[in-house]
Amino acid sequence: MAEQQQAGHKTVLSGPPTGVDARALDEAVRFTSDLIRIDTTNRGGGDGTERLAAEYVAEQLADAGIEPRILESAPGRANVVARIPGTDPAADALLVHGHLDVVPAEAADWSVPPFSGEIRDGVIWGRGAIDMKNTDAMVLATVRSWVRTGQRPARDIVLAFTADEEDSAAYGAGYLVKQHADLFEGCTEAISESGAYTFHAGEGLRIYPVAAGERGTAWMKLTAHGRAGHGSKVNDENAVSRLAAAVARIGEYRWPVRITDTVRAALTELAAVHGLPADLDDVDALLDRIGPAAAFVRPTVRNSANPTMLDAGYKVNVIPGVAGAFVDGRIVPGGQEEFTSTMDRLTGPHVAWEYYHHEVPLTAPVDAPAYAAMREALEHFDPGAHVVPFCMSGGTDAKQFSRLGITGYGFSPLKLPPGFDYQALFHGVDERVPVDALHFGVRVLDRFMRGAGTAQAPAAAGASGARDGEVGA
Repeated sequence: MAEQQQAGHKTVLSGPPTGVDARALDEAVRFTSDLIRIDTTNRGGGDGTERLAAEYVAEQLADAGIEPRILESAPGRANVVARIPGTDPAADALLVHGHLDVVPAEAADWSVPPFSGEIRDGVIWGRGAIDMKNTDAMVLATVRSWVRTGQRPARDIVLAFTADEEDSAAYGAGYLVKQHADLFEGCTEAISESGAYTFHAGEGLRIYPVAAGERGTAWMKLTAHGRAGHGSKVNDENAVSRLAAAVARIGEYRWPVRITDTVRAALTELAAVHGLPADLDDVDALLDRIGPAAAFVRPTVRNSANPTMLDAGYKVNVIPGVAGAFVDGRIVPGGQEEFTSTMDRLTGPHVAWEYYHHEVPLTAPVDAPAYAAMREALEHFDPGAHVVPFCMSGGTDAKQFSRLGITGYGFSPLKLPPGFDYQALFHGVDERVPVDALHFGVRVLDRFMRGAGTAQAPAAAGASGARDGEVGA
């Protein structure tokens, strides 16, 4: 069995490589830190730049002999795409995509400078440590290890590092799908962010939720028209009052439960893990009984609409003729018709609404070979894992790539310690990721990506019982 020695954050591996080599573990850490230090803040509306990060990624790929293409949709809005040939030319290709941009970070709120990439006590700190420069780094480290060790995946792997995911994707995945669809020829499935992390559900239960669906995005603009006038006069056609009433109705509305196939599978498996009957006739009661794991299922059992912004008036004693608001709506797969009719009813006769950003909901099969291979890879490196499908409450670039017929999964493996609140760190303060979690992620990604989508998972290496790519203590 291979042996590991620690010298700071340096890993020394002896023995023949059976998966990723020790250098890949070190590179995953270094690349994460380096990428965090490149400020790729996306403020929306076209205000962002990913060029330096794209050049960094392209350099790491080229250094390993993998040919990258940098594709700019606008000055500074850069994407990187590369293809790694597999050993089976008849197999469908797998797309592995991750975004390079990050949301803004207010330095005064952080314990460390958010773009420092500081490594402290075995943890990497900074904006993008979870969302999702860590995954970009793990993917880079994995494919570079293949080149060094002479390994190849079974199917073609297409890598895409994108711009603008944190806004509309117009400069990133949307641009690639519209202008460079040929680069994704043969891709049938994809993996990206927001899945396969450790969720500690109490009593030693380690759940790994793998995303097999996403709610649709329905960002709306509401406009109320009325009669402008003096603030001292009675006005029963007040645009602000009309808008406020509609916003209140939307905010208070309780959407009915709508169970999709992915959510049904999640509830059934979570109930089994907790030794409970899967009573889907009373979903809210079941969610109350399955403990902490309900947190990643509860937002996806129904549509939602949350008022987020208001825009009305310019002077306290003037009743404006127009008032506006914005609502963040999310739609479960199959829930579009209900969403539309409900919004028509809630806004009422005096308030118009329209989409200013609308993306389709997604669903992915949980009985597919690719999902089975994800489960196998996680269980291989954490035999106590309970792998459960779930539907994301938000959205990713998978929506864009779905236009090419590519089925997307959220699979960004991390083995996290108890008390580590992964979800709270998305777009949160003091975003960080443990070094050990990245090491686990590289091993799992390697195993899955080398044999992804095959009916039979890769065999464990060696008669000694060592796990594929594992470094023993």
